[in-house]
Amino acid sequence: MNDPTLARHWLAAALPKAAPALATTTVLALARIWNANGAEHSLGNAALMTALSLGAAAAGVVAGNATGDSVLAGTAFAASGALAFAGVAGYADGLSLPLLLWSLATAGAYGLAARYWRTDRRETVAYERQTSERREEHAHVERVETLRATTQIEVARTGAAYAEQLAQALVTRAALPGFDPTALERAGLPALPATETSKEQ
Repeated sequence: MNDPTLARHWLAAALPKAAPALATTTVLALARIWNANGAEHSLGNAALMTALSLGAAAAGVVAGNATGDSVLAGTAFAASGALAFAGVAGYADGLSLPLLLWSLATAGAYGLAARYWRTDRRETVAYERQTSERREEHAHVERVETLRATTQIEVARTGAAYAEQLAQALVTRAALPGFDPTALERAGLPALPATETSKEQ
């Protein structure tokens, strides 16, 4: 009746928790590769990343106001922040500023993710509670129906056994020597069926 619960692999359970750090580290690594390939102190590349970052932020504002979709707006703002972070990390000549931005971006990503993780955890706990209550209710209904069916079967068996015993008693009574069905009828006892009394006579 109950579905088997499968334990999640530790890597599958830890991957969502590591996703914000993996995302910001990937952006930092790509920005530093871009820095080494000519983006350092390049005004054209910095202007491009600024324009892309502002465009993503504007898309987030439009998505938030027009559609009211918080996931789409959050994604657009995250893309804007990632583009700004990549632009600064690619333009800067040292590692201190990119690492400082990486730590701030990672902390911010975990702060935002923690809110969604709490909401998801509350929804999961509520769903598991409702599922458990439904299973208990269904198990209770099944137990009641099993008891009712068992009781009906026992009543039917008892009735059948009583009918067999009554038939056997009638046959045995009719076979006794000196049996007088009219005397039984006068005494108020049940009479044998007509076919059986005619056979005896």
